[in-house]
Amino acid sequence: MKIYQLHKKQKLPISVEKAWSFLSNPENLKTITPDYMCFDILSGFDRPMYPGQIIQYIVTPILGIKTKWVTEITHVKDLHYFVDEQRFGPYALWHHKHFIKAIDGGVEMEDIIDYKVPMGWLGQLVHPFIVKPKLEEIFAHRQKKLIELFGEY
Repeated sequence: MKIYQLHKKQKLPISVEKAWSFLSNPENLKTITPDYMCFDILSGFDRPMYPGQIIQYIVTPILGIKTKWVTEITHVKDLHYFVDEQRFGPYALWHHKHFIKAIDGGVEMEDIIDYKVPMGWLGQLVHPFIVKPKLEEIFAHRQKKLIELFGEY
């Protein structure tokens, strides 16, 4: 069983409060997700983030195939971090930690995603050619959109 990790950091010239307000609001995921993914939140975004919150989405990650993705917010420390874990969706495992910390002139945001692809050895075979490049592309898009929204550090 191979578990992969994606680790990204980004600095933005905004306050921790502003970063937290944006990142902890599930409705803003659509803004920072590539349009081709047809990201649509179905439920679970009607309250401020809390542990145990279930959020349901529809995404189209590859080949125009619509996929339901259900995540649970498992940990929240206001203004510091939150964790979402997939309960149902395209991955065999998805554990995403979001950290925010104050730095001189802004914030540093850090994402650490531990994930496992489905379909055993076949999934591992396509990981370097499909899954990993797609995740890199999605997070590059997020970084670009956040700079457009908040400026460059």
